[in-house]
Amino acid sequence: MAGPDRPLFAGRVGRPHGLDGSFYVLEPNLPLLEVGMTVTVGERSRTISRRAGQDSRPILGLDGVSDRAGAEALRGQELQVPRERAPQLEPDEWWAEDLEGCRVQDGERMVGTVRRLRVLPSCEVLEVAREGSEDLLVPLVSDAVRNIDVEGQLIDVDLTFLGER
Repeated sequence: MAGPDRPLFAGRVGRPHGLDGSFYVLEPNLPLLEVGMTVTVGERSRTISRRAGQDSRPILGLDGVSDRAGAEALRGQELQVPRERAPQLEPDEWWAEDLEGCRVQDGERMVGTVRRLRVLPSCEVLEVAREGSEDLLVPLVSDAVRNIDVEGQLIDVDLTFLGER
């Protein structure tokens, strides 16, 4: 479970793009990757100076990274944003980090624990680790998820809708 001091994952530095220090972002969290936002890469804070490409494959430029070698040196590192700098979420929106580690139940029946949030082509799903059974993928749709209580670290799902008994 994420704490209030834990930064948010904004993406991972991918391969360089061009000669100016720009790079592709892997696993992008687009609301956290706007021009002017400050991200932490390794131990350094840097401001996003450029965003190009497509939402599915954004290209970023960071202040202080001015050539291909500089971008290559960052390759594979996480881009993180302090929570206090992140945009406000709408009702019924959550950061992936806040869902990880939540208990998943169907009423009183324990199902498992959220391992991570995955983005699939059709929707986002919770990957739920279950003891003695295969992981369960729970789509984040109202028919499958009855309630999410981040503070209580509990997610109530409908196993019947998911084809489970």
